[in-house]
Amino acid sequence: MPAARIPLGLPRFDATAMATIAARLTPRDFQILEHLLHHRVLTTHQLQRLFFTKPQPTRRRLGILHKLHTITRYRPWTPYGGSAPCHWVLGRAGAELLALRSHTTVKELGYHPDLAMSISVSDKSGHQIGVNDFFTDLRHLARHTPGTRLRAWLSEKQCATIWGGLARPDAFGCWSENGRQIDFFLEHDTGSMTLAKVADKLATYADLAEVTQITTPVLFWLPSRKRETNLRALINSTDIPIATAVQTELDDGPAGPCWLPLPSQTGQARMRLAELLKAWPRLVQGRPQGPATAANDPDDDSLESLSPQQDQSR
Repeated sequence: MPAARIPLGLPRFDATAMATIAARLTPRDFQILEHLLHHRVLTTHQLQRLFFTKPQPTRRRLGILHKLHTITRYRPWTPYGGSAPCHWVLGRAGAELLALRSHTTVKELGYHPDLAMSISVSDKSGHQIGVNDFFTDLRHLARHTPGTRLRAWLSEKQCATIWGGLARPDAFGCWSENGRQIDFFLEHDTGSMTLAKVADKLATYADLAEVTQITTPVLFWLPSRKRETNLRALINSTDIPIATAVQTELDDGPAGPCWLPLPSQTGQARMRLAELLKAWPRLVQGRPQGPATAANDPDDDSLESLSPQQDQSR
C-alpha cells in the first residue's frame, strides 16, 4: 500500500498526521532532529559532516525533511555578496515528533514556533555556529579515523541544566584518541568580548570545581594568535587546568597539535587534544552527573552503524 501523501502546506498536528510523517523518517532523520533540538542551528555543511558523506544526498534528504515540516531553514545575509549556506533549525512537526517520543510536550522541550526567526536575527548565531563547527569537526574526524571518538557533546543549554549558574560553558565535550580520553569545557571566543571578561569566567569554573569536587579542563578556542598571546598574559595563575588554541581546520582541526597548556615551558610544543592530560599529571577527571548527552551523540550505535553506502544513497 503506498504511503500517504504529505501535503506541502503546514500539516495538522494530530496523531494521524504525526504517524504519517514519522513513517517517512529514518533513525538518522531522528538524530538530525535531536541535534537541532539541542544545538539550535546547524548548517548544511555541518550536517553533512555529522551524518552524510556527499553534498548532493545531504541536500536531497534535508529537502525532504523540510517538505515534511520537521526542519526549517534560513540563509543569513552576507554584507559583501556571495551566498551563505542554509542554516537549519528544528521545525514544528519535528518538535511534535520528538515530544511524542519523549512522552512530553513541545513546550517542555523548550521549542517555540518562531525559533528560526529568533535565531536568524540573533547576534549570537555566529557564535553558536562556531561552537558547532568545533564539535562537528571532531565528529567528522572520528567517523573517518580508527581509534578516535567524540564520546560526549553537551550544548550550552544542557550544561546550564546540569550546573545551573555555577558556570556557563559554551559546551562540554569528551574526546578519546588511541586510548587517551579527556573531558573538557569549551569557551569559543569570537573576539567580541574584552579579554578581561573572558579571563573573569575562570572564577566560575573554580566555583564549580569546588562545589562538585570535579576539576575539568577549560579550553579557549581563539580567533587569532595575538588574542591568544594576550589572554595567556592576562591569566597569571589558576587552579583550573587551561589550554588555548587558535581556531584552525589544519592538522585534524581541534583534535590536532594546536593546544598549548597554561602554564607552559618556554619552547613547549603544542599538543593534540587527547594528549593534554599529560600536561596535568595530577589531575583526576570525574564525569558530570546529569542527563545523557545530545541523544548521546557519539555513543549512538545507530549512527556508528551507518555504512558509507547508506550515507551516499540518502
